[in-house]
Amino acid sequence: MSEIPYSVRRSARARRVRVNVHPLASRQAAAVEVVLPERAPERAAAAAISELRPWIERRLDDARRTRARAQRSLAARAGTLPYLDESLMLVPQSGRERVHRRGEQLLVPSGDARPALERFYRRAARSEIAARLDRATTLAGSAYRSLSIRTQRTRWASCSPEGRMSFNWRLLLAPEHVLDYVVWHEVCHLEIFDHSPAFWRLLEGRWPSYRQERDWLKLNGATLVL
Repeated sequence: MSEIPYSVRRSARARRVRVNVHPLASRQAAAVEVVLPERAPERAAAAAISELRPWIERRLDDARRTRARAQRSLAARAGTLPYLDESLMLVPQSGRERVHRRGEQLLVPSGDARPALERFYRRAARSEIAARLDRATTLAGSAYRSLSIRTQRTRWASCSPEGRMSFNWRLLLAPEHVLDYVVWHEVCHLEIFDHSPAFWRLLEGRWPSYRQERDWLKLNGATLVL
């Protein structure tokens, strides 16, 4: 029986050992993560993997199927990239180093344009997300401390206890309502830091369709790649 590779993350908020299977936008289909309370022994991670192995294997199989669907989705783009609710045509230009948007076109470097495209989406993500975050916190009567744009491997966004917000730039490849949901999810964490029933009630009051967007990300998150 082959071993299941996994990573371990310590969490001050964790009250019990938890195993997560995260779909990845990489050559791997998924990553297995064990979340340990701060004082839990390291051996608790291996024990959890052993105990939950059948469930983990089912989730890994699901992730592989999702990854295959993502590959088909990428092939169907045919020279375009999504940008929230829009579809932008890629126009390669010799000698170009920086991606520039011109209407419904993205002028990109010829050859492998992915590094330049990622820089473009990172810049755009800061602007798109900051505006939504400012609007949502104003409506909620809360405030955040800072905003960073990252390429998280297993998360779409996070909020620290100090109000530091971090968002994955790949959310700009999702429909606009999905990005809006993730913003509201993190804004609700400014008031309730866990995922208790009270948190989900608060989120539902502010974004009633959250289940739809949450399920969309679970099903299609692996397709949000360049």
